[in-house]
Amino acid sequence: MAHTYATDVLVAGAGPVGLTAAGELRRRGVSCRIVDRLPARLPFAKAVGIQPRTLEVWDRMGMVRAALEAAVPMRGQFLYINGAEQARTELSVPPEVPYGFAALPQYETERVLDEFLGRFGTAVERGTELVSFRQDPDGVTCRLHTPSGEEEVRTRFLVGCDGAHSIVRKGLGLSFEGGAFAEEYMLADVRVDWDLPPGYAVRSMHRNGDGAVDDVLVCIPLPGHGRYRMSMMVPPELSTAPQADAAGDGITHGLQSGRSPGLADIQAVVDRLSPQPTTASDIRWTSVFRISHRIVDRYGDGRVFVAGDAAHIHPPTGAQGMNTGIQDAWNLAWKIALAVGDGTAHSRMLASYDAERRPVGEEVVGRTVRHAVEGMENDPDDPATLMMREAQLLVGYRGSPIVDPPGDGPGPRPGDRAPDCSGLTRPVAAYPMRLYDVLREREHVLLLYGAGPVTGSGLDALVRTARDLSGGRMEVCVLLPAGADADTGFEADGTPLPVYRDSRGEFARLYAAEEPTAFVIRPDGYLGARLSPPAPQPLATHLAAVFPAN
Repeated sequence: MAHTYATDVLVAGAGPVGLTAAGELRRRGVSCRIVDRLPARLPFAKAVGIQPRTLEVWDRMGMVRAALEAAVPMRGQFLYINGAEQARTELSVPPEVPYGFAALPQYETERVLDEFLGRFGTAVERGTELVSFRQDPDGVTCRLHTPSGEEEVRTRFLVGCDGAHSIVRKGLGLSFEGGAFAEEYMLADVRVDWDLPPGYAVRSMHRNGDGAVDDVLVCIPLPGHGRYRMSMMVPPELSTAPQADAAGDGITHGLQSGRSPGLADIQAVVDRLSPQPTTASDIRWTSVFRISHRIVDRYGDGRVFVAGDAAHIHPPTGAQGMNTGIQDAWNLAWKIALAVGDGTAHSRMLASYDAERRPVGEEVVGRTVRHAVEGMENDPDDPATLMMREAQLLVGYRGSPIVDPPGDGPGPRPGDRAPDCSGLTRPVAAYPMRLYDVLREREHVLLLYGAGPVTGSGLDALVRTARDLSGGRMEVCVLLPAGADADTGFEADGTPLPVYRDSRGEFARLYAAEEPTAFVIRPDGYLGARLSPPAPQPLATHLAAVFPAN
């Protein structure tokens, strides 16, 4: 049996969630191995919808361009009932949000993430499965089954992104409470020749005389002319019996084994429910899919964590699952990187993963189940709020142990997403930038807005506090109001600081900043603190909750 002790993190599972975790860890210089039991990526368009918040995550990582070039826009949805158009929903976000909704088949998402990971010299170890692990106060010992035999790996942390039947979840003894839907669905990646506008999903239902839905067809656009990922109810002859996994946990979420639907099965549903006569062709793959809804009682224990489907599974309504899992992984990765960089596990920092992400998982599971049963069109929220929530732009962490109390007042508060804005200028640049351009590939940022007391000895003290108590990890930027007199000459202890001007006043409007204020922006783009007026002592108090004592 081989022995390896040279990696900081082992990631089990190389789907979009595991690849995100590994990519973020490697981007931050953390050594990482990622293993997957499958010999190659599967060519299945399972998860398709990409939410605006996920694109913001990929922007911050530095890989959004590749995703945008591979994706197609999701512009909206047509709803048909008994052949008649009932509604046309337009997917839109406020103008300050940098990205809209997109569609990208899962195999392409995995390709983009895999190539990003490869930039850092790391590749997925295929055909390699985590079979057991044990942890102690200093690390985790993992046993792997590889193509060459058994291997024992010693790592500081283990991250389970290994799906609904997670070995990591079972090894931790986490509960996975919930239930399952009786219905089964066929999935298919096919081409149709209708002339509906591109970029729109199609949801077509049939209601019987009692008003109950007894037939449904959902089509999500994919890259390629006339290509869609379709889902529909399974006819009795293709139904699969509920299957337990090897450990007998009885979870039946996901693609099922058995006879796959054929093109004739798909065409029969299209003939019944398509809003226009059309022919399905060029089939790439089909499967039967079963849906459960479950969530763990905690997202980790000690040095071992779960993310994505290993932590929560639910109906695919609104394309929330993969996007939620990607954000799980991102939230966890920067915290593990911080713990690794300090050579110690900062308990409050690592505990914040569960504190921040499990409430999100609970809300998503509850909402998607409700939408699956009642229909998204019956959601009580107003359309603008519904759209922002489905875009995952309203996810927040108020009450987290590593953010300040939100306090009162307008604008984003600690624990809220830091919104983007445009119109930031510098003397040399001939074009305005967005705030996310300033934040891209930076980690912890102290953004000082206003020219008043953010000068001289007061500026020196703030910057010294930020740098000393973060161990040099926090960068400082100055943002001047549109009417400020000067935009150069800002120094701290003799070192020039980057200075930008809010030339259009968008930052001041979106952040409700009317006086000098310090904003602590975390690596994941959330506000950790909002300090007005800026002062070293409250900044020091905040940083003490984030960084271990140096």
